[in-house]
Amino acid sequence: MTQQATIMAVFAHPDDEAFSVGGTLAHYAKRGVKVVLVCATRGEAGKITDPSLTIEDLGRHREEELRRACDALGIPAPTFLDYHDSGRYERTRYDDPVALMNVNPLDVEVKLRALIEQHRPQVLLTFDPHGGYGHVDHLQMHRAATAAFFSTGHLNPGPQRLFFTALTTEAAEGLSRMGQNLDPLVYGVSHDTVACVMPVGAYREQKIAALAAHGSQMGPNSVMGRMSAEEREAMQARMLDREGFSLGGTRLPVQQYPLRGLFDGIPGFETLDE
Repeated sequence: MTQQATIMAVFAHPDDEAFSVGGTLAHYAKRGVKVVLVCATRGEAGKITDPSLTIEDLGRHREEELRRACDALGIPAPTFLDYHDSGRYERTRYDDPVALMNVNPLDVEVKLRALIEQHRPQVLLTFDPHGGYGHVDHLQMHRAATAAFFSTGHLNPGPQRLFFTALTTEAAEGLSRMGQNLDPLVYGVSHDTVACVMPVGAYREQKIAALAAHGSQMGPNSVMGRMSAEEREAMQARMLDREGFSLGGTRLPVQQYPLRGLFDGIPGFETLDE
C-alpha cells in the first residue's frame, strides 16, 4: 500500500498556525499532501483584542475561528488535544490542573504518539526551542512534539524529519523594534541555522484570510492592530512571502543544505519539492 505524503503540524493555540506555517500548509495541501493540524488548547485564556465583539465562551469562539482559518488555508479541520490555555500575565491559570503549563509533558507526548501512529506523517512541524516568543504553552508543545518524534522511531514507517519554525535574528530585531521586547540573539537564529525557506507568496491572500479569521486576536487592540501602516507593511513582508524552518531531527541523510522543501530527500516524495 502506497503511503500518503503527510505533514503533522503541532501547536498550542488557535492562530499559532497562521503566523508561522500557514503558507507552507496551504502549499502542500494544494500539492495533495495530507495536512494534520494538532492544536493543544482552544485559547480560552486569550486576550480579546476587538472591543466590538461580545463573546460568552472564548474557547468555543476561538475553535470556530481556527476552523475558518483552516478552510481559508485549504486544510482539514484541526485535531484538539483538549488542554486549557495557560494564559499570560494577569490571565495566567496557575490553579487550573488542565492548563497546559500544569500538565506533565509526557502525557502530551502520549497523545501525540497516538496521533503519529494513526496518521504516519513523514514530516513533523512545531515551535522552535524558545517557543517563538517564550510562551509557556509553546515551550510545552515544543518539548512534547520533539520527544514524540524521537520516541516514534520504531514505527514502520515513522516520521522522517522534524522541523522547527525559525525566526531569523533580523526578523526578531524587527519584532523587537515593534514592541515585542525580544532579544534577537536569544529568540532569533542565524541564517545558516535555517534549513529550509518556503517561498509562500503565492498563498499570500489565503494567509491573510486565515489571519483575519482569528478576529478575536487580530483586533484593533492587538499588537498588529496598534502598528503603524509602515510597521504593518514591514511585518507582512516578513510573514506573508516566506516561512523558515530549522531542522530539529532527521532519520535520513541530508543530501543538500539548505533543503528545497520539507520533503526534500525523503524517498518516494522528492517530487513534492521540485
